[in-house]
Amino acid sequence: MSEAKRIGAEAIASKGWLAAHRFLLARRATQLGILALFLLGPLAGLWIVKGNLAYSLTLNMLHLADPYVLLQSLLTGHVPEKAAIIGGLIVLGFYFLVGGRAYCSWVCPVNMVTDAAKWLRDRLGIRGPGANVSRGTRYWVLALTLVMAAGTGSLAWEMVNPVSMLQRGLIFGIGAAWVIVGAVFLFDVFVSRHGWCGHVCPVGAFYGLVNKWSPLKVNAGRRAQCNDCMDCYAVCPEPQVIKPALKGEKQGLGPVILASACTNCGRCIDVCSKDVFSFGGRFAGASGAPAGRIGTSQVK
Repeated sequence: MSEAKRIGAEAIASKGWLAAHRFLLARRATQLGILALFLLGPLAGLWIVKGNLAYSLTLNMLHLADPYVLLQSLLTGHVPEKAAIIGGLIVLGFYFLVGGRAYCSWVCPVNMVTDAAKWLRDRLGIRGPGANVSRGTRYWVLALTLVMAAGTGSLAWEMVNPVSMLQRGLIFGIGAAWVIVGAVFLFDVFVSRHGWCGHVCPVGAFYGLVNKWSPLKVNAGRRAQCNDCMDCYAVCPEPQVIKPALKGEKQGLGPVILASACTNCGRCIDVCSKDVFSFGGRFAGASGAPAGRIGTSQVK
């Protein structure tokens, strides 16, 4: 049996296929549903939501703005309208509550592209992480996009942002947008495993900073039940965040995944046949007890 088929097999056998994929299915429904809301207007004339993920107007009442785009706009020297600022604060508060990088796994449409790339990479049998691109690179790219905004007086990054370009490509068809999206896909397949989202994307870096103190976290509260199947590591887009919570008991580390890189995707919950993981508060410990000492290695 291939490695790709083995991953999650125990969870499927013990919980059933739907329970072993519930968060994955929920994420896809959310991502496709949000895309559909944006596309209904230009493609079907039903304007429930106008705009895109950078800035939108829902039902002609609710203004929402991406706080990362709003920050870039401020650095260009342009002061956004009051509605945009309020909308940015609403979005920022929401992602603070649910975990900043939930944007990456539950909302961002490029996540579906990179997940498809991982699937193909596994089918092709490409082993190892690939090119040695530091996960810290994304923070350098984030800084560069902000410097570009300040230096050029424009939203330079948004011209090539794969998220924005994917939405434009779906509306306007074949064009430069698909070159960028295709490059991200090929990069993840042949160059680096989880390369774009895990190592390069400045949007993920920004929401990782938002995530640092978010209250909603994944908890390995039943880590004593772990049978070392390694399925959680195999499916996690940021596998380095798991070990401190799962195996850090001897170091006095609590079972909560506190690393800001965690995307709250829930795949570790899906594929664990022992139900080791669950969603909970950042201060929850094993079996509801207070969390142990917070190690600095958990907060990255």
